[in-house]
Amino acid sequence: MGIVRNIRQRRWTTVAGYVLFVALMVAGYYYNITFVQLGLIDLGTRLVGMTETTVSMWMAALALVTLVVAVVTGVTMDRRGWSTDLRTKFRLLFGVVCVQFALTLVAPMIRTVPEFGAWIVLASIGLGVGFPVSFSLAIDLVPVPDRGYVAAAITAIAYFLANAVPLSWSIDVFSQLMVAAMAPGLLVLAVLSFVSYDRLDDLLDDLGAQHGIYGTGRFCHGASVRTRSLTFAVPVVLMFGVFFIDSLGFLRIIDTPSLLLSSWQSPELSTRLFIAVAHVVGAVMAGVIYANFSLSRIFLWTFALFALTHVMYTSDLRLAAVFPTITGNGASPLNPALYAIAVSFYTTLNFALWPDLSTPETIGTHSAIGIGVAGWLATFSSTALALYFQAVDLTLLSHLNVVQALSLLLLFGLAVGLYARRMIELARENGGARA
Repeated sequence: MGIVRNIRQRRWTTVAGYVLFVALMVAGYYYNITFVQLGLIDLGTRLVGMTETTVSMWMAALALVTLVVAVVTGVTMDRRGWSTDLRTKFRLLFGVVCVQFALTLVAPMIRTVPEFGAWIVLASIGLGVGFPVSFSLAIDLVPVPDRGYVAAAITAIAYFLANAVPLSWSIDVFSQLMVAAMAPGLLVLAVLSFVSYDRLDDLLDDLGAQHGIYGTGRFCHGASVRTRSLTFAVPVVLMFGVFFIDSLGFLRIIDTPSLLLSSWQSPELSTRLFIAVAHVVGAVMAGVIYANFSLSRIFLWTFALFALTHVMYTSDLRLAAVFPTITGNGASPLNPALYAIAVSFYTTLNFALWPDLSTPETIGTHSAIGIGVAGWLATFSSTALALYFQAVDLTLLSHLNVVQALSLLLLFGLAVGLYARRMIELARENGGARA
């Protein structure tokens, strides 16, 4: 790992870049997986009094507006040269965190639907600006060979905290925690954005110049990857599938008390720690595979893990239906642990992939499209499908059967696609040899 070598050689500027990037991304991702994804549901249903269906539609609006703002921001960053200006990116990020701090502070006070809607729009703008800005920092702060390991560290820390720390999934608790955590972060970003003195200026100048070395991603092969090329489009489609499967399955699992209370909201600390450690193990595995093997390898692992996870969930449900006295009401503790490993795989890939498909001239656009389409649009689509399943009173087993079928279909499709690509490569090699 490059960070170990840099510490031994006392390259403290580069080491500071690692630490800064990990801290910023952990804070941002923890905010999204707790406050945004979980807290807003509690806010809309308990405090505002909306139905889960209505709240889900507002969440879909959040996803769509975020996607539009992210793409506009990413394209603007690349065209105006902000993607290679470290100070500008810190200032944009400071503005985003200021907006999020204010929204987080007032969120528990919201009581009406218009207030909730206004909050959603403002939050979408903050999130849409924040994604391309934060991901573009990778070209300044993280050497290309270490992006898999850094992504694994971000994933492991964020998910360990989210699962191991016993918190009630309520907007009040999340608001208090995030306000306390964001205050020092605001101060640090203010210093990085606006304070000027010699040692800090030298540090930022050195970090800001590193995009000349680290800017071209691992999968660019020395040339820029075009947005409309298959090299970029195929990973976007595959990541869309990963996010879609995850959201569609998880939305139903957390809506089932027997599954939720035996896993992520278990009163037993040992159960939550078990899931937290599984996240860490999955992140480490994904980081090693990403750093040492091809991109197709980690996609295969991710789809295989999700397929296995949902096969196990549906198998447990079928077994419980046939032998209720033997199996009891809860799911196997291995199921959420395996699910955690699968989630850590695709999350690690998500953090490292978009910078590695980009150059300094395309990082804003690529990260905006990648996160916006593969993440937010996939979440919106799966939410809409979950709402339809709820409207037609689809049973838990039937719902998870659909998720299982999709995961197996995507795994099979990926395997067939890789096999076909290899056959084409061999045919071209044999054709060239005969010529």
